[in-house]
Amino acid sequence: MATRKPPARPEQKPRKADAPRRGNGGEPRQQAEDGYDTLTTAQGIPVSDNQNSLRAFERGPTLLEDFILREKITHFDHERIPERVVHARGSGAHGYFQLNKSLAKYTTARLFTETKVRTPVFARFSTVAGGAGSVDTPRDVRGFAVKFYTQEGNFDLVGNDFPVFAIQDAMKFPDLVHALKMEPDRAFPQAASAHDTFWDFVSLTPETWHMTLWAMSDRGLPRSLRMIEGFGIHTFRLVDKNGRSTFVKFHWRPHLGVQSHIWDEHMKIQHADNDFHRRDLFEAIQAGDFPAWDLGVQLFTEEQAAEFPFDHLDATKLIPEELVPVQLIGTMVLDRWPDNFFAETEQVAFCPANMIPGIDFSDDPLLQGRLFSYLDTQLLRLGGPNFTQLPINAPKCPFANHQRDGHMQITTPKGRAAYDPNSLSQPGDTTARETAAGFRSFRAAAGEDGKQRIRAELFADHFSQPRMFWNSLTDIERAHVVSALVFELSKVENEHIVVRTVAQARNIDEALAKRVADGLGMPLPARIPPAREPIDMLPSPALSILRNAKETLQGRAIGILVSEGSDVAQVNALRKAAEKAGAQVKLIGPKLHVALSDGKRRRLDGKVDGMPSLVFDAVGSVLSLDEARKLAKESAVIDFFRDAFGHLKAIAACGGTRAHIFKAAGIKPDAGVVEPEDTAGFVAAAKVRQWAREPTLRTLP
Repeated sequence: MATRKPPARPEQKPRKADAPRRGNGGEPRQQAEDGYDTLTTAQGIPVSDNQNSLRAFERGPTLLEDFILREKITHFDHERIPERVVHARGSGAHGYFQLNKSLAKYTTARLFTETKVRTPVFARFSTVAGGAGSVDTPRDVRGFAVKFYTQEGNFDLVGNDFPVFAIQDAMKFPDLVHALKMEPDRAFPQAASAHDTFWDFVSLTPETWHMTLWAMSDRGLPRSLRMIEGFGIHTFRLVDKNGRSTFVKFHWRPHLGVQSHIWDEHMKIQHADNDFHRRDLFEAIQAGDFPAWDLGVQLFTEEQAAEFPFDHLDATKLIPEELVPVQLIGTMVLDRWPDNFFAETEQVAFCPANMIPGIDFSDDPLLQGRLFSYLDTQLLRLGGPNFTQLPINAPKCPFANHQRDGHMQITTPKGRAAYDPNSLSQPGDTTARETAAGFRSFRAAAGEDGKQRIRAELFADHFSQPRMFWNSLTDIERAHVVSALVFELSKVENEHIVVRTVAQARNIDEALAKRVADGLGMPLPARIPPAREPIDMLPSPALSILRNAKETLQGRAIGILVSEGSDVAQVNALRKAAEKAGAQVKLIGPKLHVALSDGKRRRLDGKVDGMPSLVFDAVGSVLSLDEARKLAKESAVIDFFRDAFGHLKAIAACGGTRAHIFKAAGIKPDAGVVEPEDTAGFVAAAKVRQWAREPTLRTLP
């Protein structure tokens, strides 16, 4: 709750710190005579001693009357709220959305019709499986949720970085999550799908295969939250001024392009930096390198939908861009990190039911269940119905209702009447009336089949789109999918689950199943006939990361290893070339402080054992021969280059590195290894992974 600004003391001295400290409500707090803040209780009562409890005597028991102690401890005891069941590990940021192309032909929603308005937003990115204390980099889907604070109320676009979901009906959501989460009898593994219960569920629930294949692809290993796509997943409706409806699917396209890690690299990053994605997002915003995405829409009619060889209301299906192109209509920029992680990122409450006039829901059964589930969840997590009054959740447009009281009422509603209609709020009749600009549900025709528990016929096709996804990938991406499946299934203890999973994979592609079986060293099991035989859809090149990769250093990080006596001119030239191309450059060394060739001792950005090559997109080295000879005996330095080479990164290697460190690491230079003097060649090589190197390093299944 916001605090009022206390009266200023006369003749106050200025603060000794650089900036005034702030109270909970954002107002400068009362300052003591020595220039520092006066510590108070939450009620504003000055505290004389914040170090010692009130005791009956010097060595006696603490007294119950110590209200200062009780308040402090009570608040501490309640600092943690129930974490989200899924998407618990998240990072968020403030920003804005700017519409560039009006959709006035299709909708009355001002968010998508007024191109001169900047709409404030808050975006949250998250992993799905792990708890709030897990790591940033498991193989997982990432949540991509955006709250638009529009002039017509809050609109929440709550999706993921995959365009499809694992299940078709919300009835199955508890089963999916229970299967994915830690096994209840042992409470592990954390933030991982490589265990029996998950693959047991997948092999018994064929509808999960499409999303599972996406998770096993490089899409499950994003390089950065700034480099993921986002999808609304479901079909929604846009409704025009005449009540006509057009179906819409929402897409977010990152300005930096989509980029992923290598599996081994991703796993090692967990050990190097549990907060890798959160730190990357934070540092980019703090540096003014604001993350940005274009918002795209796929628009189609009832008639077009009827011609699709799949049901667009099935959340396990996507609409290929070659069938319905994505139109880019606006841009989201995230330009401000939260002032307080708990108050904003943790307390933000998203709900797909937060809808504005001009947009409406479809009959997607998974979406219909989410409309209930999200609100129900927030009521528990945030303590009651007044969570909408928290600043991060409150609308930024005028709002009025007759909701009163309840747990944690933050505002102070005034007036005699809290019901509608009434004539007591103001002199005369002030009964609320429906407005033409208000939210109206699209009048879709109701079915006449009666109530039943059933799914549409096309929902039974579980394998056509996974087959399309597989056929859209490059050979390298396919090899990575196979490797992921082999790894995951190698962790499954019950052999019948493995057999059933591989048997079902034959419905996607015979070669896929055979490669997985070979990787596990098992015979290929008999195919399990699907509920509906898959069809061969045309490949969709838009689904491949490598086919659409951006050759850029924008948003990437370069690490340069230096030591005593390193050529400062060469270091500066390499740094300048990389930074000019858009990269962030960090100098690291065997020690935190070194003197380069100019004799000046300087603090580096990190030590090589605490900032391994895992956290960089490309690396370089500028070392004297003597220093390279010494460092060739350091395991952290050997691992620095061995990992960089093994993870297919470009390396600008000086002569000493090649002669001594490469020899110790067993590295044979290829086209991706250049001289530090060749700054242009290094920049060009650093923009992409050295994919031609991969078959020389490991056997691809």
